[in-house]
This record gives sequence, C-alpha cells and structure tokens, in this order.
Amino acid sequence: MERKPADTARSAADRLAQSFGFEAIDPRGKASRVKAVFDSVASRYDLMNDLMSLGVHRLWKNAAVDWLAPRPGIRVLDLAAGTGDIAERILDRLDGEGRVVSSDINTAMLVQGRDRALDQGWFGKLDFVCADAMALPFADESFDAVTIAFGIRNVTHVDRALAEAHRVLVPGGRFICLEFSKVVLPVLDRLYDTYSFTVLPNLGRLVAGDAASYRYLAESIRRFPDQAAFKGLIEEAGFEQVRWRNLSGGIAAVHSGWRL
Repeated sequence: MERKPADTARSAADRLAQSFGFEAIDPRGKASRVKAVFDSVASRYDLMNDLMSLGVHRLWKNAAVDWLAPRPGIRVLDLAAGTGDIAERILDRLDGEGRVVSSDINTAMLVQGRDRALDQGWFGKLDFVCADAMALPFADESFDAVTIAFGIRNVTHVDRALAEAHRVLVPGGRFICLEFSKVVLPVLDRLYDTYSFTVLPNLGRLVAGDAASYRYLAESIRRFPDQAAFKGLIEEAGFEQVRWRNLSGGIAAVHSGWRL
C-alpha cells in the first residue's frame, strides 16, 4: 500500500524525536541532552559558526531574511533565536518600526544574545523570552511572521513546534525556516560528509574544547529530513503554499509556508 504524505511526515517526526544524532534514545531525555550541548558551546557559538562555514552562514541568513522581506510594523517571533543574528537582521530592515521577540529554550544562548544586543546597540528594540518551541507562551494569532534558523532539527517533537508556529501566526502570516538540508550536487555531498565528520569535531575540540557536541551537530544534520520530506512536515502542521530554496547546493535550505 502506498504511504500517504501525512503518514510519511509523521514517521519523519517520530524518527527525529527518537534520535540524538545517530544514537537512538527515549524522546523524554532528548531536550536535556540538547540543552547540555548548547550550554557547552554558547560562549563560542558565533565564532564556531564563522569558522565552520567560512562565514557563509551569514549569506544564508541574509537569504532567509530577504525571502521574508519584513515590512515596517511587522510582529516577528524568532524561535531558537540563540545569539540573535536573525533578529538583528530583521531589526535592521525594520529601522525600529516593528516588534521582534527573540525566543530560545536555552538560557545560556539567550544570555549570549542579550550581550550581543547590548554590544550592537539594539537591546531595547526586542524582547527576550525563554520558551519551549513546542509549548509557546503566546496567544493565538500574535505574530505576522515566525522564523527559525538552524534550530528546528534540535527540537524533540518537530511536528509540535511547527503546530505552535502555525497557532501563533495571524491568518496570512508567514513561517520561514532556515536549516541544514540534503546536498543535491554530485561530489559535493561526499566532500561535505568528509568535512562534517572529520573537520567539525576537531575544530570543536580546538576552539570550543568540545568535540562531542560538534559531532552531534553533524549527526543531527544527517538525521534531518530532506527538503521534500520537511515540506511534508510543514504542510502537515497546516501551512499552505510551502516552498523551499536550496542554498550552496543544498547544504542549507530555506522553507517558506503561509497560514491562510
């Protein structure tokens, strides 16, 4: 019997909930283990992003915000906001005429984001909220846009986080997700695998003093659904007109969906 798209999406969500990188785990313990990873790397997170991607992550984030095209007065919720680089890009486009909420379940990452906001001079332009993406403390239809960059694959139940994003959006609101994805170019996929499982852990050990966390990050990328499968998950959450754009040959992808 042919599997329906919804069945495929649910299966993908279940597999993600039961994995910590390549390790099979009880979903009830995943959040605490992911938290430990980001507690460990928070202070070196921005530096490691630049080193790991040779700065290309900045172009990917620009591309995601370009596709969002935030307009003055927009209300944006940035999930898994980390150190706030997506929020910063959105605020730059709004020139003070809008509201951005920077939300993350990890306090250590939010502290880094707060410090960065102070350094950049935009601390008073956004709100910081420590919250679980699977159970957001916001009313229905509170935001015009929800963004998440390189965070959705670390959520235990991705389907619940997507459903929450849909819930807090107004009708006509937009969801933008930037995440590592499946490389679609021959040869590049093999080179990328070699880089991910040799260079990244060693870089993590040398710079952040933590090879294991960066090994997990590489493994979690491989566990994440490809572009089409993730599109199915987004649609299962109720979003419509779901599309994606590949970046750097599919190393990363931006998905867009609308609450209609």
